[in-house]
Amino acid sequence: MSAATTELELFSKKKASTVIFCVIAAMAALSTLGNAGIVFALLFALMLTGMPVSISLGLSVLTFLFFFSNVPTEAVAMKLFTGIEKFEIMAIPFFILAGNFLTHGGVAKRMINFATALVGHMHGGLALGGVVACALFAAVSGSSPATVVAIGSILLPAMVKQGYPVKFGVGVIGTAGGLGILIPPSIVMVIYAVSTNSSIGQLFIAGVIPGLLLALILLTVTWMVAKKRKYPCLPKASFREVARTFRESIWGLALIIVVIGGIYSGLFTPTEAAAMSAVYAGFVSLVIYRDLGIKDIPKVLLSSASMSAMLLYIITNAVLFSFLLTSEQVPQDLTAWMISLGLSKITFLIFVNLLLLAAGNFMEPSSILLITAPLLFPIAMEMGIDPIHLGVLMTVNMEIGMITPPVGLNLYVASGISRLGLTETTKACMPWILVMLAYLMLITYVPVISLWLPQLLFK
Repeated sequence: MSAATTELELFSKKKASTVIFCVIAAMAALSTLGNAGIVFALLFALMLTGMPVSISLGLSVLTFLFFFSNVPTEAVAMKLFTGIEKFEIMAIPFFILAGNFLTHGGVAKRMINFATALVGHMHGGLALGGVVACALFAAVSGSSPATVVAIGSILLPAMVKQGYPVKFGVGVIGTAGGLGILIPPSIVMVIYAVSTNSSIGQLFIAGVIPGLLLALILLTVTWMVAKKRKYPCLPKASFREVARTFRESIWGLALIIVVIGGIYSGLFTPTEAAAMSAVYAGFVSLVIYRDLGIKDIPKVLLSSASMSAMLLYIITNAVLFSFLLTSEQVPQDLTAWMISLGLSKITFLIFVNLLLLAAGNFMEPSSILLITAPLLFPIAMEMGIDPIHLGVLMTVNMEIGMITPPVGLNLYVASGISRLGLTETTKACMPWILVMLAYLMLITYVPVISLWLPQLLFK
């Protein structure tokens, strides 16, 4: 017992010394940049030690406030509560709960049956059905990993059984699962809206056409590859079969109308629509489909509460970090510096994409948005970039981050389902990353794709 205690104490001392060394080194390197340099030096140094992003955010704020600022500590406690009082934040746990009900409630299985009945007779029918099913499930879940789990756990084994290479299936489903945060409702878009005080309703509407366009691009690329490699197809479904599968999936698909229709019609606010989606998803899973029993409810609630608590903890610390940046006028100084460089919109958007793609390799989407959105938003506004276009662009970058190592969430989910190693899963997704990068350029420099529908509906 004493030996184990000694080892633990030695480990703790080494860890503490590593943290102190990293903080001092980073602060020395960036201290020439003033307060902004010290803030980010603290953050990056703590993250380099392996500390979770949420704790790094909070600890860097507290360290700076105690040693480098005159801001009263009472303001920190006040900001912890007032920062997450926004009504819109309540949408996040409700969308998570709705997604969990749908994932465990048999909705995904019925959507897959409907999707394969529609496109299964074409080359690569099961793969095409997977893309369509991901698009449909994305429209009711709001989460990318949840989409990969729900669709991939059913379709990937079926694809392998039919003779598809497992890497092809992993690439298709892992990438198409990214539609979960682009096609509304989207938890990532809610986080962006909360960070920048943008309209959640307009962001949701703005994601419709880009989401459908990406689904079409993925369908086209999948079909071309499947035709070239002569992958199998399913027998053509009769009209009666298509009608039957649609009828079975209609209760899940109706959630799209509940959320988007409710917001656009003015019947619900986005937060109220999220609450309605959770109630509706629970009703469909428990009463209509009955694939979820009363005994399963505690498991679903516990899983949702755990995910919600994690996200809200990150948001709380990110709000503190944003408060510190604002109090030190970092966004204003950064905006003035970027404008003084004479950057054009094109150059600035290239910078934004490179920054977000790099961050996507090391952090998950919520943390990236909560850190970068308050910094990039003022610059984008000064350059005349529409906030809704910026939100869609950042969301697409987050999609790509979902399938890039070492922390791409979709990679880990797809790896767990397919039982491929992370390296093999990454290789499987690599060609699809190139497709996503080409799509990102399209979204970046053709803003009408994102803005046409919200401008039409929200005149």
